[in-house]
Amino acid sequence: MEIAGRLAEALGSTLIGTRTLAGGFSHETALLTLADGPVVARVGGGDPAIEAAVMDRARAVVPVPEVLLVEEHCMVIEYVAGDPLSEVLAVGRGDLAALGEVVGATIARVGTIRLDRPGFFTGPELTVKPEEPWSQQLPGMAQWCMDRVPEGRLDDRTRREWIQLCTEEAPRLADVDTVARLAHADVNPKNILVAGDGTGWRVTAVLDWEFAYSGCPYGDAANMVRFGGDYPAGFVAGFEAGFAGHQPADLPLHEDWARIGRVLDMFALSDLVTRAPGHVVADQAAAVITSRTRARR
Repeated sequence: MEIAGRLAEALGSTLIGTRTLAGGFSHETALLTLADGPVVARVGGGDPAIEAAVMDRARAVVPVPEVLLVEEHCMVIEYVAGDPLSEVLAVGRGDLAALGEVVGATIARVGTIRLDRPGFFTGPELTVKPEEPWSQQLPGMAQWCMDRVPEGRLDDRTRREWIQLCTEEAPRLADVDTVARLAHADVNPKNILVAGDGTGWRVTAVLDWEFAYSGCPYGDAANMVRFGGDYPAGFVAGFEAGFAGHQPADLPLHEDWARIGRVLDMFALSDLVTRAPGHVVADQAAAVITSRTRARR
């Protein structure tokens, strides 16, 4: 990371070394070893000032790293010890149902944070620009994305059928169109750090809040289980139980919450498949879209 030395200086320290970390597809992440300890730097992605403000709000209910420095297109956060959930699931040992329940309960707490109205944040004050309800946005968004899918990722029939499926499913979102709670919007195993000891599991940090918005928290649960078939047995069931069992008391759990979450996740799936060829998660999303469209034929 070329700017590492300058960031160290801005923090009043001296750079000793750097190491690239696995991170999101929209930004570069590195561990900076400074004279007074390690920190994590992220360059690229969304507006770091908005993300820092979201993290500050979320820290009241879930473990979130402290933001140490915010610059244009760059953020430095504290280093938090823990194992990426993705690595724990890849090994597949231990009580993964219990792990899933702990993670599900943690993600459910994100939705306890109330906001003024649903929509996307426009600045670090976390103001939200009024937009059309989600139930009205989904069909058009699906059409826009399917027109931009790289050649060879989805065939024409699948694209048409996905637009139709989104159009058919969109009315289910009417029940949650006005819900205004904090949603992480990128809940997946690489964005969660966990630690285990003799007494069980705990989440040490929820990372990467750049896509956060105000809306319905059910979409976060759907984010996690989107590729649930790749996880070891027990984790998904544990996660869903933990998420459902720890919903905010002032937001009664909708009886169809899991399906509503899957419909909300159609926004993300539609967007993901527009990524450039070679994008691993985009190809996984294409497989999900293909499977769902074939199931309705």
